[in-house]
Amino acid sequence: MSRNQRSFADNAQSFEKSPFAALNSTGLPPATKGQPGKAGGQPAVRTSTPPKNRGRVDIRRQTAHRGGKTVTVVTGFVGIGLPEKEQLAKKMQRACGTGGTVKEGRIEIQGDKRNEVPTILTEAGFRPVFAGR
Repeated sequence: MSRNQRSFADNAQSFEKSPFAALNSTGLPPATKGQPGKAGGQPAVRTSTPPKNRGRVDIRRQTAHRGGKTVTVVTGFVGIGLPEKEQLAKKMQRACGTGGTVKEGRIEIQGDKRNEVPTILTEAGFRPVFAGR
């Protein structure tokens, strides 16, 4: 028999014994009721909530200089940095099911997503306003 061919009869003995048979639970703390990883079964409490009013942001639909493609642009962010804008853009991309980017301080989402974008901005504490209508 070549070494590439395997026989189940040869390996049958190795499957009979369980590697976990010798383990037991002595010395382990007792299980707690509730969520795993929480001591005492305390429910998870959300400690950080986004600020209620983080300012106004403008939502626009643009097609200029994009080869006829429609893009939803969110501008007017005040007081947040690039990493937070990128995180917010990721949330928008997942919710809309499209691509997007952060360019020159604004978030650009592919397609006309003016219905989906305001919900994410409101959850983040911003006040979305439709500009250019």
